[in-house]
Amino acid sequence: MHNYRERLSPPVTVFVASALLLPATLLVFLPINVTVGIVMAVVFYVGAVVALVFGSPVLAIDDEGLSAGRARLHAHEIGEVTAFRGAAATAERGPLLDARAWTLFRGWVKPVVKIELTDPTDPAPYWLVSTRRPDEVVDLLTSIRRRTPGR
Repeated sequence: MHNYRERLSPPVTVFVASALLLPATLLVFLPINVTVGIVMAVVFYVGAVVALVFGSPVLAIDDEGLSAGRARLHAHEIGEVTAFRGAAATAERGPLLDARAWTLFRGWVKPVVKIELTDPTDPAPYWLVSTRRPDEVVDLLTSIRRRTPGR
């Protein structure tokens, strides 16, 4: 049984940068009321943190396939799987990206995994997803693919 789960959450620096909501909110609300300004600044910052954490997509792999966010790729649909890092990952996300590809990547997660699809009727030729552990994802998806009946 294969179980893999990874949330593509942002790094700490994004949460620190979003702290700029605090002074921005205070600038708007302090002239009205100090207490309201402080409360609203905290509410906006906490709301931003909650949105960043719970809005981050999850990659999950089990024996039946891959879930990336809300999308699902069944084991029999998985073709060749390749990991990309550094400049190669940047190229895959940019100039080499097929406009028909299904993508799920975040700017703060640089490595990507390319999953070719076996269904010739699928309009997407492949999936391209961000992951912090591309080798593990490739190994798991390749293992699931090999064990799929009819291969």
